[in-house]
Amino acid sequence: MSGTSTSTDLDAVDPLARYVELFVPGAHIVSYLDGNSLGRPLLATRARVDDFIVNAWGDRLIRSWDEQWMSLPLDLGDRIATIALGAAAGQTVVADSTTVMLYKFIRAAVDAQQRSSARDEIVVDVANFPTDRYLVEGIAAERGLTLRWIEVDPDRGVTAEQVSAVVGERTALVLLSHVDYRSGYLADMPAITAIAHEAGALVLWDLCHSAGVVPLQLDAWGVDLAVGCSYKYLNGGPGAPAFGYVAQRLQGELVQPIQGWMGAADVFAMGPGYRPAEGMRRFISGTPPVVGMLAMQDMLDAIETAGIDAIRAKSLALTDHAFALVEQLLAEFGVGIVTPREHDRRGSHVTITHPDFRAVTETLWSQDVIPDYRNPDGIRLGLSPLSTSFAELRVGVEAIRAALLALR
Repeated sequence: MSGTSTSTDLDAVDPLARYVELFVPGAHIVSYLDGNSLGRPLLATRARVDDFIVNAWGDRLIRSWDEQWMSLPLDLGDRIATIALGAAAGQTVVADSTTVMLYKFIRAAVDAQQRSSARDEIVVDVANFPTDRYLVEGIAAERGLTLRWIEVDPDRGVTAEQVSAVVGERTALVLLSHVDYRSGYLADMPAITAIAHEAGALVLWDLCHSAGVVPLQLDAWGVDLAVGCSYKYLNGGPGAPAFGYVAQRLQGELVQPIQGWMGAADVFAMGPGYRPAEGMRRFISGTPPVVGMLAMQDMLDAIETAGIDAIRAKSLALTDHAFALVEQLLAEFGVGIVTPREHDRRGSHVTITHPDFRAVTETLWSQDVIPDYRNPDGIRLGLSPLSTSFAELRVGVEAIRAALLALR
């Protein structure tokens, strides 16, 4: 449909078109195509932040810890689980940065495996996000573990067959991203999880580029652990805290390595030794970043009202339209497309390549057209379905064409 329909036509029949008006437009923004990196704020968040300053913080002051803030990491985690993760309550918490949450879960998983077996290998792919790779390098050195690297096609991603070829009796943990941060490739989470489990390994999924835009069924797929950020498709704002999921069956086995007072069984006992709380509270360390949990609540409201399946449908329509526009407007320049065409193999961004894209991106940003550049030659068209219109996408691709023409 998007290959023949105009952007205006697609906006006219888009059942989610009205949601675009819920977001702060940006006084100077011409086209924003970076929602997969930093989501736009919602207009409703202004009122939420103002109410927080005047009432919860300004009037209730420290009493708000007892009245709402102490339970907020768990309450908000349950909302994310229900709305975006396909998970039952009591398995998700909002706490630290993505990096810290990943560190906690990687360490907890491999330590639990080594207590009960001789498993001493972590499986990870060479194309994974730098944080994920850097963390396992450090933890492997820290704990005397071996890394098993999966070599992947950078234009695709990790397949079930590749995982099957490397996991075995020594595998403690498999760490993978659900959506590749460069190409947008969508991994087969249920199949890969099942393969790892057959080998006796645990799996930790990085959901940073899928939570809130790709339907997930963590419970039904038997996922062990997952971590995702909240500032992309959950629109929590810069530096908003990450969420972490631990399947109910594993919570009593995992000992998190950063033992802070907020994860203790009795937070205010101030006892001489650490005893972890029951359930997901044990995965909290320090004082929760309450301010950072405000904005995402409005996006969760929007996702819940729109429905994750409808969001996925628009995501696919937007990415289909991006393919059509690139072929129509940019093919003559030799622009390549690395994102998979199959609906069941891509997330919500389309990556295109050209040797001049670094210079092109600088030009676009100066014109208030904002895509995302990724080394060595890629532009990511990040399409956040609730805040991005088809017309805005076209304006962005037309600007890329104009910038390439100027370089001739």
